Amino acid sequence: MSEPNRLHGADFLRALACIAVVIHHLAARMDMGRVPEAVQPLIKFFVMGSFGVTVFFVLSGYLLARPFWLALDAGEPMPSMRIYWMRRLARIVPGFWLALVVSLVLDLWIGNAVADGQTLFRFFAGALLVSDWHWVTLFPVDNNGPLWSIGFEVTSYLLLPLCLGLLFAAGRKGWTSRLLWLPVIGLVLGAHALIVVYAPIDDVERGWDHGLIGGAKAWMPFYNPVGFFAVFALGSLASGVQVMLKSWRHPGFDVLGVAAVLVAGMVMALHIGGPTEGYGWLQLPYGFPWMPLAMGVALVALSLSVRVGKWLDGGPVRFIAKISFGIYIWHFLLMWLAPFVWPPAFRTWEPDGWSNWLLTSAGVIAATLIVATLSFYLIEQPAVRWARRLEKRSVRGEPATA
Repeated sequence: MSEPNRLHGADFLRALACIAVVIHHLAARMDMGRVPEAVQPLIKFFVMGSFGVTVFFVLSGYLLARPFWLALDAGEPMPSMRIYWMRRLARIVPGFWLALVVSLVLDLWIGNAVADGQTLFRFFAGALLVSDWHWVTLFPVDNNGPLWSIGFEVTSYLLLPLCLGLLFAAGRKGWTSRLLWLPVIGLVLGAHALIVVYAPIDDVERGWDHGLIGGAKAWMPFYNPVGFFAVFALGSLASGVQVMLKSWRHPGFDVLGVAAVLVAGMVMALHIGGPTEGYGWLQLPYGFPWMPLAMGVALVALSLSVRVGKWLDGGPVRFIAKISFGIYIWHFLLMWLAPFVWPPAFRTWEPDGWSNWLLTSAGVIAATLIVATLSFYLIEQPAVRWARRLEKRSVRGEPATA
């Protein structure tokens, strides 16, 4: 996006969410008994970095809904679904598939995985982007847990144009259309509540002590793709508000943006000591609705700020945001690999556990940045450019072949 049209603050929040998730997984591997007392509050806060997942969903809804709101307000038809899906799949599928395949191969090679029917069923459900619909398939592979969220994202990609299509059919624009989006969110939350009540999960081998599948049973039905779309839809609402206010600039937005980020941090802090899922209203995870609302306000305010949004989106932040998808899909696998490469890795219960954690974490972070950079420039960016070439050929009426 060119500088005049850049949505300031979005890169900062994407980078922040990415870093939060990585630090969450690192902090979860630290034995708190070996953490210096002065640092314990900080490590406990880092454990709540799981809330970064909800930031990703709010941010995706915010960015992907924007072309729809602009078209709606201009009285134009909905954006092309062909281009919409081409862009979405080109952006996530190549990198995701590679991470998924590499994860399974490594687990079969040096891990404890067995290529039985269940392992392959979970893998192919993940590859087909439908793993989010059942607890058996929620985690496509055992050694790369964060891949669970990709299926949820894709379902939100599907539901977004379907729901926004209702606003186009209503023919409303401006603030009226934004108000009409509220009952859509309400219906989604109602559907989530029905899933929680009428799709319970049995207690047989339920819980994280039974592995990832047991953990998935503990998460579901509270973790379901419809509920996560409610978070996505709040980000979409923030986008609609931003489009209405896009010509405004005022120092008050600088203050509001910073305050919203601090509120999000407070929401995380209030959940310290509880489950890292941070269940909120209707048992939706990650501090719902306060965390996504704070992020939505932050996105709107920082984009309209006079200085703060631009300051926060500095060069290093933009780079982390650029490679954030690669960081997300590779960091956990590299943590899993660390003890195979260096056996003392993450032996945080030993007397030198704190220094061990710091050293191992630094190595994992460095490796993650390298792998994510390679993933972006060698896989993700070429795939996006290929999709854009197909778009141009389609617009000119040429055959859409590579």
